[in-house]
Amino acid sequence: MAYLPQIRIPATYMRGGTSKGVLFRLQDLPEAAQQPGTARDALMLRVIGSPDPYGKQIDGMGGATSSTSKTAIISKSCRDGHDVDYLFGQVSIDQAFVDWSGNCGNLTAAVGAFAIAGGLVDAVRIPESGICTVRIWQANIGKTIIAHVPISAGEVQESGDFELDGVTFPAAEVAIEFLDPAADADGDGGGAMFPTGKLVDELEVPGVGTFKATMINAGIPTVFVNAADIGYCGTELQDAINGDAAALNRFETIRAYGALAMGLIQDVDEAGKRQHTPKIAFVAPPAAYVSSSGKTIHAADIDLLVRALSMGKLHHAMMGTCAVAIGTAAAIPGTLVNLAAGGGEKNAVRFGHPSGTLRVGAEAQQLNGQWTVTKAVMSRSARVLMEGWVRVPHDPS
Repeated sequence: MAYLPQIRIPATYMRGGTSKGVLFRLQDLPEAAQQPGTARDALMLRVIGSPDPYGKQIDGMGGATSSTSKTAIISKSCRDGHDVDYLFGQVSIDQAFVDWSGNCGNLTAAVGAFAIAGGLVDAVRIPESGICTVRIWQANIGKTIIAHVPISAGEVQESGDFELDGVTFPAAEVAIEFLDPAADADGDGGGAMFPTGKLVDELEVPGVGTFKATMINAGIPTVFVNAADIGYCGTELQDAINGDAAALNRFETIRAYGALAMGLIQDVDEAGKRQHTPKIAFVAPPAAYVSSSGKTIHAADIDLLVRALSMGKLHHAMMGTCAVAIGTAAAIPGTLVNLAAGGGEKNAVRFGHPSGTLRVGAEAQQLNGQWTVTKAVMSRSARVLMEGWVRVPHDPS
């Protein structure tokens, strides 16, 4: 009986923000996987350990959550004004597909450090000490991201005193700028920040109800609803929702009809093959609660409450791209996010999520009746967890 040999591929296992994943240089992948297609998808699935009917990803690098079932492919950019191209793959845990439809804002924090350490940033641009500005082309959505990576003694500084709720240990702060984050390059979702043309819609969801919704393309397509309209208060932690199969099904149904209204899909049945986007989130005015770490979050210390789901489950903290959507929507008077934060003009908000709080800023303006956002800014951190080679069974034929 013939057995498949294992091949080894250079890879780095990194935490970025409140996510972690396996990062590759494009040139290190097997030749067939250097192009989009079935070979690449099959490789990413096997690396992470999917599809896994047990939902544990024991035979791979995944951690059995949406935050830890991630891959990224980084290459030196040929695009003017950019250092690297960054392609993100959200790997399904129990199904055989990789969703390439959106970005991971958390893992973005790891891309700059990976690019510097991997020789993908010109050495002349790396200071002996200070900040290295890495210009990233986010290939999934066709947007520019700027990562400000701290450098010490000519190398990436990973340790520091920056604390990020949702991450146990402090690390060095990495400031991330998402430039022109609204909509995406190929016109997905109508190519506009508000694809329906409205700040607030009445979203009709058969079998569930009709809800006020703000549907926005910024950072990542996101459907925002009011917590109270769907029977929540906005202070919920993961166990309150993730253990309720009926609730998760309702959220997925709302998300599917939101995707249809945003023009991301042509039929609600397509939503199951587009799990990464759009996100669905619910918002509420400030209220005190105890975070998942046991820390008390005081209402006076936040502008609003936000809970968001990723890949069908309530996220343990907040997706970075969804934070961009939150900051952008908060900056535009009249959206549900803005109203939950008290209304009026805002250039930054601090919101409460299950693990704690996060501050995000955005610069928005209205021109000729259309809202635009020049950039959204937040701070994250990143750290190499392991580097070397990842091994996968491989058919040499």
